[in-house]
Order: sequence, then structure tokens, then C-alpha cells
Amino acid sequence: MKISEMKEYQCYSVEDFDSYDCLKLSKRFYLVLLFVLRGYIVWLMSVTNMRDRVSIIQWVYPETSLFYLSLFSGIIGLYILLIISLRRPGAPLWVRASWQYTRAIMVLALLFDLLIHSIGCFYWQLSSLPWLIVQSIMTGIMLFLCYSNPRFNVNLKEFPQKIPEK
Repeated sequence: MKISEMKEYQCYSVEDFDSYDCLKLSKRFYLVLLFVLRGYIVWLMSVTNMRDRVSIIQWVYPETSLFYLSLFSGIIGLYILLIISLRRPGAPLWVRASWQYTRAIMVLALLFDLLIHSIGCFYWQLSSLPWLIVQSIMTGIMLFLCYSNPRFNVNLKEFPQKIPEK
């Protein structure tokens, strides 16, 4: 291990590593992923509500079309979730290749989400301009979180490998 690589790891404790000696994924990473997948999270919450399955969706998305747009824009987030779930030793080559570009894919998902909601606001008049401004600010914060976390940089460099047993 090079000295520059050792410096990247010096601020982490043993608890910060998983069973493959990779740094556990950043909480910021999961926060950005939750933001991208918020439509699916609302959908899961509504499906599990036995009394009234549409009330949660209507509360979060007053216009039903906005809910469908959120599901559509979250498709890229589902791909990221698939990559995370398959990220382990012996993973297919496409998972290893995709993992290196996870941040770029996440940024693409955030910008695609903003584009979809902008089209919904300006073209179909599904939401108001203040709502779109809040959406833009949240997207900017999420983009900042993607690039401001040094742990995320380390996460992208690593990929789990089988550790020989001692």
C-alpha cells in the first residue's frame, strides 16, 4: 500500500470496514440514493398501509402525475441499488465496471430527476415554480454531498475481494 493510500485510511477505525476489508459505504451515499428513490419509498409506504393505500401518495404527491414522474426518474436509482446489492467478491464484470462510475451514475440520476420534474413543471404545469426551486436546491445539495465526501472517493476505488482465510 502506498503512503498516499495509507493517508486516506488513517482517519477510519476498524468498525468502519466491512468483512471484505473495504470501507463501508458513506451515509451520504445512502442519503443521496434515498433522495433519488423517494418515489419508490413513498410507493412502498403506501403499499404497506393496509387501511388506505393511496392516502400517503396523495399526501406527498398531490398531483398523481408527479408521483409517476418520480417513479420514472428513479429508474436510474434502481440500477445503482442493483449495483450495490451485487457488489461482492465474484461479482460479474459489468458490476465491477459499473461500480467505478457510480458517482457519475448518481449525478446523472439527480440531473435526470431534476429534468423530469422541470418538464413536469413547465410543459405539463403539474407543479409550481417555488416547488421546482426547492427541488433544484435539494438537487444542488445532493450534488454537493456526492463530491464533498472523501469517504465516497475511497468507496469508489475499492471493490470487495475474497480474503484468504487464516
